[in-house]
Amino acid sequence: MSSYFTDLAQQYIDGEWRPGSGAWDLIDLNPYDDEKLASITIATVDEVDQAYRAAARAQKEWAATNPYARRAVLEKALRLVEEREEEISEAIVAELGGTRVKAAFELHLAKEFLREAVHLALRPEGRIIPSPVDGKENRVYRVPVGVVGVISPFNFPFLLSLKSVAPALALGNGVVLKPHQDTPVVGGSLVAKIFEDAGLPAGVLNVVITDIAEIGDAFLEHPVPKIISFTGSDEVGRHVATVCASHFKRSVLELGGNSALVVLDDADLDYAVDAAVFSRYVHQGQVCMAANRVLVDSSVAEEFTGKFVAKVKSLKAGDPRDPETVIGPVINSRQADALSGVVAQALAEGATALVHGGRTDNLVEPSVLTGLPADSALLRQEVFGPVAFLVPFDGEEEAVRIVNDTPYGLSGAVHTGDIERGVHFAQRIDTGMFHVNDGTVHDEPIVPFGGEKHSGIGRLNGDTMLDAFTTVKWISVQHGRSGFPF
Repeated sequence: MSSYFTDLAQQYIDGEWRPGSGAWDLIDLNPYDDEKLASITIATVDEVDQAYRAAARAQKEWAATNPYARRAVLEKALRLVEEREEEISEAIVAELGGTRVKAAFELHLAKEFLREAVHLALRPEGRIIPSPVDGKENRVYRVPVGVVGVISPFNFPFLLSLKSVAPALALGNGVVLKPHQDTPVVGGSLVAKIFEDAGLPAGVLNVVITDIAEIGDAFLEHPVPKIISFTGSDEVGRHVATVCASHFKRSVLELGGNSALVVLDDADLDYAVDAAVFSRYVHQGQVCMAANRVLVDSSVAEEFTGKFVAKVKSLKAGDPRDPETVIGPVINSRQADALSGVVAQALAEGATALVHGGRTDNLVEPSVLTGLPADSALLRQEVFGPVAFLVPFDGEEEAVRIVNDTPYGLSGAVHTGDIERGVHFAQRIDTGMFHVNDGTVHDEPIVPFGGEKHSGIGRLNGDTMLDAFTTVKWISVQHGRSGFPF
């Protein structure tokens, strides 16, 4: 077992590793076998305050640091991730129940996003804007916001912590990171350790491992952070947005989804099956972009369904440490219980189980359901696990209507033999992202990432990171004397 779970089972505040002072411990468990990985005494409201105050103190000097020097820290962090890839992979498998394939996928993206953050340090540029006033020079500076609070989720904790932390640091901000309670090491203290070893000055990045049962809204309401970057459910995201707005903070919200993968009548069915199975079952379906719904034109539904079911039945479920395993455990028993409830509800509503996966503790095997009533709430909500709904449709108009009939709008995909037909279809879908002849699960470091409707507010990646983690400041200079009316 990785030494991370013994060495990093602490808070990281103002450059010091220390236990929290809360009255209880957070127990970090392996979701596959319930092995105890670590016991971490939680942080209190006072320690959240200490972390934010440390970030505020350290940020001023960090912002004044030459951006080439900030870039060098990011470059070192990237090299450390590359050097420690095997240990980080082991930690992902242990703490998340991620398969070997999933760990490799997450680490590949994490390195790509760190590479982009390296370049981001040099991206901010100022502007000179003309003035109608003679002799006036209008300078517009792009400056760090100050301190950013980051709340990361359990499904891709290493990647999704770095995705906000690294750009915020590159742009001269201080950061306080609160990882999910189920992934405190991979999503929190491991990130701090990498940046500490990369030479980041003490206090610039802090990690508090805690629970809202202990701190309530203190992480959101604290006066220091100017922006909260939250990745998680739309239910919690709504609360985050409300609290931030009431305290005049900006929020960047990357929330849930109910993506559809659509198979038109001229699609390559074998390829569409491969894309749909990956899009639904990668990391046990615990992905915001996952294809909850697989929509298939009625003219090809029978052939597609047969191929899809056969492939799903071939997926090996079991120990995520086994390189052959495709389906590992979901994150905890609450999630497993919820998924059992989804399948039971679907069957009670009249759905047919083409594949009815069993359950052993947190290991939930894949299910494929069809015949769900069109008005079922299950077709409109996010299902965070290995359950697929097959939905037939008659023609593109009906497909567009069904895809858009959800409060979410994150990702999606369409398969067709005509690229421009696919692009036209994509343009009619109310999502932030949509893919033609591919899967629904994609993230690239320079392409704007985010959703519409209940799937979030704002975008991350590439130049949109400047909008997320900097602000603009107008400084005017009057050359000569200005005239005043009195």
